[in-house]
Amino acid sequence: MFSRLLNIKSHTVVSAAAVLGLASLLSRLAGVIRDRLLSGQFGAGADLDAYYAAFRAPDFIYSLFVFGAISAGFIPVFAAYVKNAEAENASDDDRAWDLASRVLTVLGLALAALAGLGALLAPWFLPALTPGFSPEQQQQTIELTRIMFLSPVLLGLSGVLGGILQTYRRFLVYSIAPILYNVGIIFGTLFLAPAFGIRGVAFGVVLGALLHCAVQLWACLAFGFRFRFRPDPRHDGVRDIVRLMLPRTAGLAVSQINLLILTGVASTVGVGSIAVFNLANNLQSFPVNILGVSFAVAAFPFIADLAVRGRHDEMAESFSRTVRNVLFTIVPATVFFLLLRAQIVRVVLGSGRFDWADTIDTADALAFFTLSLFAQALLPLVVRVFFAVKDAVTPLLVGVMAVIFERTLAWWFMSRGLGTPGLALAFSVGSILNLVALWIFLRLRVGSLREAAICRSVAVMSVGALIMAVVMQAAKYAVAPLVDMRSFVGIFLQGAVAGTLGLAAYFGLTWLAGSEEAQAVVEMYRRRMRPVPVTGVRQEDGNINPE
Repeated sequence: MFSRLLNIKSHTVVSAAAVLGLASLLSRLAGVIRDRLLSGQFGAGADLDAYYAAFRAPDFIYSLFVFGAISAGFIPVFAAYVKNAEAENASDDDRAWDLASRVLTVLGLALAALAGLGALLAPWFLPALTPGFSPEQQQQTIELTRIMFLSPVLLGLSGVLGGILQTYRRFLVYSIAPILYNVGIIFGTLFLAPAFGIRGVAFGVVLGALLHCAVQLWACLAFGFRFRFRPDPRHDGVRDIVRLMLPRTAGLAVSQINLLILTGVASTVGVGSIAVFNLANNLQSFPVNILGVSFAVAAFPFIADLAVRGRHDEMAESFSRTVRNVLFTIVPATVFFLLLRAQIVRVVLGSGRFDWADTIDTADALAFFTLSLFAQALLPLVVRVFFAVKDAVTPLLVGVMAVIFERTLAWWFMSRGLGTPGLALAFSVGSILNLVALWIFLRLRVGSLREAAICRSVAVMSVGALIMAVVMQAAKYAVAPLVDMRSFVGIFLQGAVAGTLGLAAYFGLTWLAGSEEAQAVVEMYRRRMRPVPVTGVRQEDGNINPE
């Protein structure tokens, strides 16, 4: 039964996005629990600043050599190997599995070497990244960084295994892995931190990375993969992957350097500023990952397949439909986060040493992050369309321009005394600029993106969002006198009532206005509620295939 569960295949973008979205929701909920435990135990103070600063260097290596390689290089090349095997009616995928083994070997060795070098050189480069830290806090950051340098090696191997699962459209286990990553950090916070302090959380990060890798390895082995040690970087497939990933890696390098600079700037604002920035960023990434990233990951194999076949009209239609689905959910999320930012921060993080001043600072930063939720949610999809048409250079160049503009704006905001919220505002402006520029270049590259349909949907969504905002504000004022606003329960009830009524108003109005997206949700719900007949169900490859 477990083997059948591992091999469930998603046949459409919506079904794949549903699996990814649900798992992402569970992962983000685990992340909320993680952040609440961290903020309650350590507060927005020096320990948590050191912990988040220590993440930057290991995350830099992972993002450059794994995230870029998988999305821009490995999946397209591996998919081509699989497709060739299908075209030749091969009985197995030996060439594809051989490529996977070679990539795992080469990438694993490279990441191990880079992680070892990073741990060795940490005392030299980390002080330059955290100029506002005291010598004691810098030493603590170095120690945490050395522990967490184990994680990019494990996550790198896991990334390749996840690429295999995505190619075969086995999204379930791929989407479970991030949940286990957060479980590892929660374990470290609850059971290791009392004995080892903030180092226990760093050990939890490594444990989470191990779980992230193990569950995907289990799925790939059940799927038929057998690893063989192949340390050959000159293999044609490996070289194709490297060629495709280089522009993407350069673009991610710009983004990661941007985060390193942000961390350095935040370290000079005051104690707790890095923690506030990261906690607010984690909260706003909740809808971005659940909605934007889930749809982008789910749509990529389908859009890439249409691009390979030269069916650009169908690709544009699929892109437009995915954009509308993302916006239909991200627009109300933006209103929700803007109007309930203080309630969200207090309910999620407000415990233990996380006081009211920390709440206000984090809520202010969250408000500025929220302004660009639509851009952050659409960017993963737009970038992947460039990858589908084998153009990784344009996202790189546009990303460089956006980061330069964002850094200039951030320094200007800091000079005006905006502090950590100013960094969040600069981040949002840069994200919006990035999306607008990429959209223009994508249209020049592939032609119409069915913008008329998108604009019609956005008009309906905007009216729904306005009504939602009015309903939420009225509900907030109506509920406040009825509950104790100094308690967790009172704040939670105010936010829950206002949010529920607002979302109901948004969905009801868009459905009445004839929104295709709202009607699709209703139809999907109706299908799920219908009794499933015992007969008349076709099975393919051991999986139920609804028609």
